[in-house]
Amino acid sequence: MKIIQATLAELEQAAKLFNDYRVFYDQEPDIDGALKFINERMKNNESVIYLALDENNEAMGFVQLYPLFTSVGMKRMWLLNDLYVDIIHRKKGVAEKLIEKSKELVRETGATGMALETQNENHPAKALYKKTGWFLDDMHSYFYWRSDKI
Repeated sequence: MKIIQATLAELEQAAKLFNDYRVFYDQEPDIDGALKFINERMKNNESVIYLALDENNEAMGFVQLYPLFTSVGMKRMWLLNDLYVDIIHRKKGVAEKLIEKSKELVRETGATGMALETQNENHPAKALYKKTGWFLDDMHSYFYWRSDKI
């Protein structure tokens, strides 16, 4: 397995995994929308996407990170927004490798760390994050405001 930063050359592989990820979270399949969304993130340098590839260069999973900043810490941080491994490649260490690559990005950019959220019921993800050194932040509350345009 190798982990690469996705470029426009890997757009279709990244978009397929992104579409599968959205379906996992109960969204309707929309490969055209996924292609457009991922293409825009890549072209505008708005996210960093890593792909896990097998020995045939087929994508097994991906992680997408968005840059953030902490005003209090006056540093960059990253939001690990999307992490997905194709069902046939789970339990092979793919997610762990993608998280480790994400940690390298944090170090390389001098960032303070990463943040993420997951559903309370997503017990496999929560176990993965604990296993890979994440901790549950019990000092802050997460709030969400939704516009009626979504």
